Amino acid sequence: MDHRHHRRTIRLDGYDYSSEGCYFVTMCTGGRQCLLGEVVRQEMRMNDVGRMVERWYRELEHKFPSVQGLDYVVMPNHFHCILHVGNPPAGAAPSAAVSLSTVVQWFKTMTTNEYYRHVREGSWPAVSRRLWQRNYYEHIIRSQRSLDLISEYIQSNPTRWAEDMFFED
Repeated sequence: MDHRHHRRTIRLDGYDYSSEGCYFVTMCTGGRQCLLGEVVRQEMRMNDVGRMVERWYRELEHKFPSVQGLDYVVMPNHFHCILHVGNPPAGAAPSAAVSLSTVVQWFKTMTTNEYYRHVREGSWPAVSRRLWQRNYYEHIIRSQRSLDLISEYIQSNPTRWAEDMFFED
């Protein structure tokens, strides 16, 4: 009998996550540890780890030419962003189409590798768990109105930190 833990997927069954569109993505730090900075007077103040996360987010477009990073916010223990996955640019190889999970996996890998490099050097504290939780939340954005509402949610996230579902005091 197989006793391994089988995780339930939150992905939409049968949906092609490499198809063109916008996606709202949330990634939480392991154990929701506040590793990325702090909110002070309703303003997010990223520490070096938060700035590193932001830098790798900006690199997504260089790694994946068919992906555009839209609005984002680094919060103390999570990261929200809107990614537009498009068609590969003209002249790109057919394999240039990329799925959302590939983009998120690359982002988590790059940020985790850099984080642990700094831990080994002694400049950043070790985490009691992983840098990121295994999974991530995604929502397919299907309309301009939804895009506008999610964009506003992301931009105003620091002002609502105390009421945020990820708030850890």
